[in-house]
Amino acid sequence: MTQQPITSLLVANRGEIAVRIFRTARALGLATVAVHSDPDAGALHVREADAAVRLPGAAPADTYLRGDLLIEAALAAGADALHPGYGFLSENAGFAREVAAAGLAWIGPPPRAIEAMASKTRAKELMRAAGVPLLEPVDPAAATAADLPLLLKAAAGGGGRGMRVVRDLDALKESLDAACAEAASAFGDGEVFAEPYVERGRHVEVQVLADSHGTVWALGTRDCSLQRRHQKVIEEAPAPGLPDSLRESLHAAAVAAARAVSYQGAGTVEFLVTAEGRPYFLEMNTRLQVEHPVTEAVFGLDLVALQLRVAEGAALPLTPPEPAGHAVEARLYAEDPARDWRPQSGVLHTLDVPGAVRVDTGFADGDAVGVHYDPMLAKVIAHAPTRAEAVRTLADALARARVHGLTTNRELLVRSLRHPEFAAGQLDTGFYERHLAALTEPAPDAAARTALAALAGALAEAAPAPGAPLARRLGGWRNLRSRPQTRRYTVAGTEHEVRYHPVDPEEHPGVRVLSAERHRVALEVDGVRRLFHVKHNSNKPEVYVDSPFTGAHTLTPVPRFADPQDRTEPGSLLAPMPGTVVRVAEGLAPGDTVTAGQPLLWLEAMKMEHRIVSPASGTLTALHAALGRQVEFGALLAVVQEETPA
Repeated sequence: MTQQPITSLLVANRGEIAVRIFRTARALGLATVAVHSDPDAGALHVREADAAVRLPGAAPADTYLRGDLLIEAALAAGADALHPGYGFLSENAGFAREVAAAGLAWIGPPPRAIEAMASKTRAKELMRAAGVPLLEPVDPAAATAADLPLLLKAAAGGGGRGMRVVRDLDALKESLDAACAEAASAFGDGEVFAEPYVERGRHVEVQVLADSHGTVWALGTRDCSLQRRHQKVIEEAPAPGLPDSLRESLHAAAVAAARAVSYQGAGTVEFLVTAEGRPYFLEMNTRLQVEHPVTEAVFGLDLVALQLRVAEGAALPLTPPEPAGHAVEARLYAEDPARDWRPQSGVLHTLDVPGAVRVDTGFADGDAVGVHYDPMLAKVIAHAPTRAEAVRTLADALARARVHGLTTNRELLVRSLRHPEFAAGQLDTGFYERHLAALTEPAPDAAARTALAALAGALAEAAPAPGAPLARRLGGWRNLRSRPQTRRYTVAGTEHEVRYHPVDPEEHPGVRVLSAERHRVALEVDGVRRLFHVKHNSNKPEVYVDSPFTGAHTLTPVPRFADPQDRTEPGSLLAPMPGTVVRVAEGLAPGDTVTAGQPLLWLEAMKMEHRIVSPASGTLTALHAALGRQVEFGALLAVVQEETPA
């Protein structure tokens, strides 16, 4: 660790975490340096920095994972310290050593501590010696039915990559092969181990902070049980409902883990807590966590500022400040939870989250969400004196948020926060497995009809731009009452026809237009005044309608004539997203017989693997998905000729 004061900081990362670190660096009077891939040349983290250095290329392997280029960038820009953020090279001991060898301050733990915790299998051996409780590993080759269910995990990484739950011995080999392949692709190491899978367990973690003078803080607990694909969605601090004795034992175990590797800086020790309240060590993340803001809110600290001070050799006070209140964080993703969490890419037209909440984001209105990186748009954090108030504040802010241009998990977050189980603090990692179908059901038709009525009013009565032609200025007004206006739109994939007389309220019983401007419509719905925000997409014929009453709707006009490009050969399997073909089913070739739902290939997009399955049972007549091929959205991957029923 350096004893020299830091004056200029390079953040070897991108997006939200880079912007967040720059915010603290500016507050401390430090100069800031960004790095960027070619797709990120105009990104918010680049615009926020004092200087920026290009990393030629697009893929992470060519840019943010190139340690040599990152160090060269820091030296070229005159930085004297490097912060790795999270992900990418943040837990790479070799990179940390290279940073120090180049004369730069490494804002993270010592390389030997990173190395000790880099392999989950080796980390467990250390924790066993330190007296930390563990789940004993299971040899997959010797597993029996009595060992089920099993959890397969990548030894060299986290974030849900290389992780599989196995409930059937017959599926063990296939799951093990898939986990090894995904781990090798994600971390360059295909080692996978197995341990008992705890049903309805809780993911509880402890934030630690240590200096070079022997002080180790345990900064409370966090609950991160609400996860999709083993990746966290909603986190909170402190973890609700834990007995004091369990909380104290988790703190003690986390401090013991940090001391076992002579830890310095910020880190997180993660535990699995069974339904009976027994804790087991999972892993130690030797970096700042995505969910660190909830701990900052509860303890009134800036963890990034403390990381920098520890790196300069400063000593922590012997005891941390006392916690106050409760904080909850929700991760807003550009993804479709109802379609297997399918990531989305495109232009983010609007990102506006109102209310007394903290928003950490790497995007601004008009920024593009690409296909190369994680689809998280923002983290929204609420802090209040009680858990109930924090949850209510966060749910309300998300419900009122305007997020336009991309499908997101916003509605899922709101429904999750308002779910009775979550409100009661009944948390476990199986929450979405049990409730996803109900949480992603479309809104009632009545709400969609109301939103359509709002749009009809806006189209009919909104004031046009000055100088617009007379017909446009008159909008939907007609002298003949027998000829109503008719427009057709799709809302969440469902087509609706809107027929209305702007001068005749009888066409919409119970709905009356009180006022209509281009961006705001006031309706009276069954005697109650409702306000709708309307935004027109300048690049596409889309209209966004937002209201706490109906939620958010994207309304897309239906063209009068079908697009000839929409016609595809029956049985065509099209890419549901841009991505890279990372696996093809073993031995798959044209002429093979396939069954509906059979996995044919896997696409990697936005740091996640997605199974592409056969759309029907029949014969595979064409396969266009070569291993390593980059495909665009809608690209033809395969053709399956459906079998003719007897």
